[in-house]
Amino acid sequence: WVSEMIRHILVVCVGNICRSPMAEAVLRDALKGRKEVVVESAGLGALVGEPASGFSVELMQERGLDISGHRAQQLTAELIARSDLVLVMESGHRRAIDANEPTARGKLYRLGEWQDLEIPDPYRQPREAFEETLKLIDKGVADWVERLEA
Repeated sequence: WVSEMIRHILVVCVGNICRSPMAEAVLRDALKGRKEVVVESAGLGALVGEPASGFSVELMQERGLDISGHRAQQLTAELIARSDLVLVMESGHRRAIDANEPTARGKLYRLGEWQDLEIPDPYRQPREAFEETLKLIDKGVADWVERLEA
């Protein structure tokens, strides 16, 4: 696939309040030179309408990224259909989407695909868990940005 064809990226986790909002913000920031690229996030079992978790908001604020306005949304077939690239946090998420949404085939990858990374859910864990998760998100984003800008 050619990076020029990637105009809409969807980042997916479970609740859409911890990992995917952070990954969405980091990826959007990393691709800010590419105005045509839309980055959004959703959850397999989203806590619909909920804001991003406190630690996620805090860690992003420390980088000058504001996700305080984020509200969780449920992953839908329509979201997948309009996305050119769907990035999940774990192999299990990929299997779940693959099983339910055949339109995702060929555009469904893990954020940590290139280093074979699973990105664990820090939900209801201490800040350190969020920091570890963010380090893995950063690695995944860096790999994808390199490939998208190649």
